[in-house]
Amino acid sequence: MDKFRSVILGSLFAGSLVISTLPALAVEPEHPHDIHHDRHDIRHDRRDVHADHRDIRKDRTELHKDYGTLRQDRMTLRNDVKNGASADQIAKDRQAIRSQLTDIRGDRKDLSKDRKDFLGDRRDLRRDRRDLGEDLHDKD
Repeated sequence: MDKFRSVILGSLFAGSLVISTLPALAVEPEHPHDIHHDRHDIRHDRRDVHADHRDIRKDRTELHKDYGTLRQDRMTLRNDVKNGASADQIAKDRQAIRSQLTDIRGDRKDLSKDRKDFLGDRRDLRRDRRDLGEDLHDKD
């Protein structure tokens, strides 16, 4: 019985040594899906970059319009003060100016966020292009 037990334990020990060395000897198989996945990521990142660029243009246009409206509101206030308008009218003009300043601050925040998104998406696009190049190089 002791011989049988020692043979069983010995074979289990030898098997565990063989099994533990197999992962070290394993070679990672090449996946054609990696290249496809990288190309898909590049297309997706390009769309994000273009969308962010459009958002930046839109935000800059809005900001420009808000500055124009602010300029008009300030001229209206100046003219109303100069022409002796009522206190209610002057208060409305000042409120319009404050409202425009709030809009400008919001537009600036949106523009800043869109610029950060643009830079992040552009960084992702460059990383995906580099990964695709490495995958194509490793494939050869």
